[in-house]
Amino acid sequence: MAQEAVEAVRDLAAEGAEQYERWRERVLSTPEGQQAYEEESAKLDLWLQLVEARQEAGLTQAELAERLGVSQAQVARLERRGYESYTLNSLRRYVAALGDGYRLEITLRTPASSLTG
Repeated sequence: MAQEAVEAVRDLAAEGAEQYERWRERVLSTPEGQQAYEEESAKLDLWLQLVEARQEAGLTQAELAERLGVSQAQVARLERRGYESYTLNSLRRYVAALGDGYRLEITLRTPASSLTG
């Protein structure tokens, strides 16, 4: 009985993965979909980039918070997956607190339609 339940879970996981791949292919099939997907992906990945940079710098959240003059909870909020209330100033301060060798880069993309029209 337990084995059947495990097999059922595996089937649901595989089905979900297949559905996601079909959805992703549909979204990426148009330039607009590709752009939207890349933008959302970049926003969702920002938290991970911040955490990895802090860890690479050898800092804990508490140590970074001390450098920033804020609470550890505020650093945790910035590093939370799905957080979207970043300001340019907060990102600049965060990166500066990591120390030498870290920098914030922003890329602006010009819509292709404005280049041809």
